[in-house]
Amino acid sequence: MSTKHDIRTARLLKWLQDAYAMEQEAETMMKAMASRIENYPALAARIAQHVQETRNQAQTLRECIHALGGSVPTAKGLVASVGAALHAAGNSMMEDEVVKGIGLSFGFENTEIATYRALILAAERAGATDIAAVCSQILQEEQAMAGWLEQQQDSLVGAFLDREETPGAESKR
Repeated sequence: MSTKHDIRTARLLKWLQDAYAMEQEAETMMKAMASRIENYPALAARIAQHVQETRNQAQTLRECIHALGGSVPTAKGLVASVGAALHAAGNSMMEDEVVKGIGLSFGFENTEIATYRALILAAERAGATDIAAVCSQILQEEQAMAGWLEQQQDSLVGAFLDREETPGAESKR
């Protein structure tokens, strides 16, 4: 018979594995978007910064998973990465790719924020205060990225509209 601690630890492990796959997906999507941005240097730089944060987050999550005796979900991560690559390819065909990318990124960041809030609570209930601290740090990075996107949306969309109205200027990317 499982104890409350066993049940809580199992749930925490499952959610950490899901978060790991989510970070794999995020990295794939952001790298694809960043590779195509040509005319929005502030956006490209911030995405590049967050790609590195995301890689570090995935590594830290991997360590948390192993600390709980679990393994990294390779199939789930692969499926998430393939899905993200297909999604990114679809976005690349949109004439307003950068505007759609900002909106989709903002939505994804908020999904990550909700995920890490749940993970913090699950870790605290499982008595894994070290994992709760890790998830709190990741949460701050996700909130910072979502905040940046929200603060920059008007200027980036404005730049897109300006470029779209300028003969010979590429606005899409």
